[in-house]
Amino acid sequence: MLQLKKDHLMAAIVNLVILMSIILLVSYFFVTQKRIIGPILILLGLISLILLYLSKIPLQILWSEIWFGIIDNGILAIFALSGAELFGILGAIVGGLVGNAITDGIAGIFEGYGWQKVNKLKIKDKRTALTVAIGKLAGCLLGGGFVLTIAWSVLSLV
Repeated sequence: MLQLKKDHLMAAIVNLVILMSIILLVSYFFVTQKRIIGPILILLGLISLILLYLSKIPLQILWSEIWFGIIDNGILAIFALSGAELFGILGAIVGGLVGNAITDGIAGIFEGYGWQKVNKLKIKDKRTALTVAIGKLAGCLLGGGFVLTIAWSVLSLV
């Protein structure tokens, strides 16, 4: 049976809460800045990955988590934006919920495939609860940031 050390789990939770707090504060500050919120989310995603890189975690083992997040939130943002445009706030909520369910399934396929590739290459596994969480978090920020950047900064959609 796999045993998870409680001190490692607590450290992961504390580190993740600190990172998420920073992300929430920065997002809150820029949320009304429609044209730059997408690039801000992308920057926050990259900062999250840089923290892993500085911790000497090879990003190669986290590509499946990063791609999961990019696909998950990228498509979810499209559903939410479409729902909001067509039906207002309720449409955004329903679009986000349905989009999340659909994208979790799609992204799960890519995450599973990526993990099979890592196993096949026999790369030493340095994944932990914290690295997996930050990999997905960074991917989600990147995916949502790309969609919002295209929608609001490039295409100037309402």
